[in-house]
Amino acid sequence: MHRETKYYILIAIFVASVVAANFMGNKIAVFGFFDAAVGILVFPLSFLALDVIQEVEGRETARRIVLATMLVLTYLLVITFIATQLPSAQRDFFPEEYNKIFGISVRVMIASLTAFLISEFLDIEVFRVIRTWTQQKMLWLRAAGSTVVSQFIDTTVFMFLAFYGISPKHDAMYLILLVIPYWLLKSTVAIFGTPLVYAGVRWLGKPEKNVPPEQPVR
Repeated sequence: MHRETKYYILIAIFVASVVAANFMGNKIAVFGFFDAAVGILVFPLSFLALDVIQEVEGRETARRIVLATMLVLTYLLVITFIATQLPSAQRDFFPEEYNKIFGISVRVMIASLTAFLISEFLDIEVFRVIRTWTQQKMLWLRAAGSTVVSQFIDTTVFMFLAFYGISPKHDAMYLILLVIPYWLLKSTVAIFGTPLVYAGVRWLGKPEKNVPPEQPVR
């Protein structure tokens, strides 16, 4: 498979994971001894895919992909919001069910977009700092470390922007108690997925000759 094709596949995985996490998040599933939104399974994968791209292609490429994905996500969320607000025709099959599944408030939409942008850019910067600090060694540390930090910010920002004050019980302490288990689960998925970063870097391979190569993974 051509390297360019592999690169586009990684970008597609990143975008698909972000979109899936946002649109699957309405379902709360049972994960053994705790409950969580099913989107929690795929969102950490977006960070791992981005880590692979940043490791091989560099920081600026990763930032451009995040901005492009932000535009895609904004477009999808706005279109979805408009679709749920339009009146249903008489021959519409399941109008109520459709609106329940795809319905999204403006507040939740803004919270989702804000949390995504902040956390993804933070992931890129933490990855860069750790890479410099370790002299481009220990890929596992920057892959896991950047994701753990950014996932905490992502979960915290979203929870507080989306749900703070919507009812008397949704105070700061209540939301913090929600953030911690979600963050721990996301971090666990990311840490166990670290070998995928190594595999992804080797699978993608070095940049073409006209692009300054990155240091090999150690």
